[in-house]
Amino acid sequence: MSAPTKTTTSKASGGANSAFNDKSKPMEVRLSNMTAAKAISDAVRTSLGPKGMDKMISTSKGEVIVTNDGATILKSIQALHPAARMLVDLSAAQDIEAGDGTTSVVVLAGSFLGAAEKMLAKGIHPSLIASSFIKASAKAVEYLTEMSTPIDLSDNASLLRAATTSLNSKIVSQYSSTLAPIAVKAVTRISNSQSSNVDLRDIRIVKKVGGTIEDTALIDGTVLNQNMITTHGSPTTVKQAKIGLIQFQLSPPKPDMDHTVIVNDYRLMDKLIKEERAYLINMLKKIKKSGCNVLLIQKSILRDAVTTESLAILSKLKIAVVKDIERDEIDFLCRSLGCKPVSDIDAFTEDKLGYAELVEETMVQECKVVMITGIKHASNAAGANAGGQAGAGAASQGASVGARGGTVSILAMGSNQLVLDETERSLHDALCVVRCLVKKRALIAGGGAPEIHVSRLLSQYAQTLKGMEAYCFQAYADALEVIPTTLAENAGLNPIAIVTELRNRHAKGERNAGINVRKGLISNILEEDVVQPLLVSTSAIELATETVALLLKVDDYHMTR
Repeated sequence: MSAPTKTTTSKASGGANSAFNDKSKPMEVRLSNMTAAKAISDAVRTSLGPKGMDKMISTSKGEVIVTNDGATILKSIQALHPAARMLVDLSAAQDIEAGDGTTSVVVLAGSFLGAAEKMLAKGIHPSLIASSFIKASAKAVEYLTEMSTPIDLSDNASLLRAATTSLNSKIVSQYSSTLAPIAVKAVTRISNSQSSNVDLRDIRIVKKVGGTIEDTALIDGTVLNQNMITTHGSPTTVKQAKIGLIQFQLSPPKPDMDHTVIVNDYRLMDKLIKEERAYLINMLKKIKKSGCNVLLIQKSILRDAVTTESLAILSKLKIAVVKDIERDEIDFLCRSLGCKPVSDIDAFTEDKLGYAELVEETMVQECKVVMITGIKHASNAAGANAGGQAGAGAASQGASVGARGGTVSILAMGSNQLVLDETERSLHDALCVVRCLVKKRALIAGGGAPEIHVSRLLSQYAQTLKGMEAYCFQAYADALEVIPTTLAENAGLNPIAIVTELRNRHAKGERNAGINVRKGLISNILEEDVVQPLLVSTSAIELATETVALLLKVDDYHMTR
């Protein structure tokens, strides 16, 4: 492929390095795309690493978000240029695939685009640059896999190190010793040594304003977002609970159309009230007959889900009530509690109930929290959902998973909503890091060590190639150094001195040498417990390269109506 390119060069400009003489419009489109995408990359670059800056975002609803999470920042940016939106989508794709590295992937993409721009200026064809970059990313993944360390899911220390490293780059980094063990325990409870993936929808984070982040805890059971209804003296503590979940309304029926009822006789008024009361009593007796003593009521948009009279009757029947359960919570609660949602009173029977030893509303740091503990249900469906957790190799863990129906609840506490939201985002990233280790069980060093290692090996490999491809591989290798350079810049260090020293240490064979941003020097990063899942780095490199290759192949831009 390189030989014909050289021939074209000599013919086109008599030896000048301008092999690819593009028409003006395609080149303008490419440069426009690259400028827009690099602007997005530069916007998040300062938030990379433990010493990265935070961004304050004001939403259209007037809410304020303070974060350094790449995916959250880019989600809030209203990018108008299509190439800029591609980088926003790239960050979202990394969030889905790995959950962490959402800033790194955008910074890498910006650096690769800068390298591609230099190659275009030298007259290399965009298709050749794109194909060379894709080949270089495959080599990079190969080198990363070689330097990784395999781990076992039973090795809790390695999982903790990875989760702590992820949390150390967040605003809540000082609480990493509290949050990291919670993330590890949550994922290991719903997975085992045979699991190939973890569904994070089985882990629910319930946020309550009160206390500090140190009060955040993994709950041995289920926590509800809602509080119990106590206005009519309803019980707030129920032992040996039988839990029912209803999707119908405990209120008098109404026709679908607008209507007006005119009552001109007080006797008819009495009769109307008695009929309504009889209708409600009939429904509530059926609920009591099934043995239900805790009732969860789904939120209704058609009419009142429950009336004052219904609550008074339920209180007399000693049934605890939690109302306004959201529609999107139903699936999680059914898997957690082993109950089945009931949409008609005639279908409300004992086999639809879930069972728990205790349902109670307690005070946690001056905040009311409804906890359901000691959940016991032999739910085959839940066992199947959890991927058959109760394996022979993990009998005790499997038993606990079975007891919880394959779901986990985390109670997140914080002094205000801003702190709570950032705690939830940080916990999500830590959970994703542990999930990455379930999907691909290998760890690599952090601190810019893998990028410098891969950059060196790619440069050596480029020496063995011929023609334009060698230039492209070398440019790709140099572009990878943006990660250690940015880490050093954000930590207030001299990036040129630090990266030069890093290259020197790697040339001497210290492949785990990385930037220790806390001490401001180069050290063996594995000894500092700065590690990350292999999947985070490999997916970042692959996704960033694919996006850059796609942008390089775009030579025109059309708007449609």
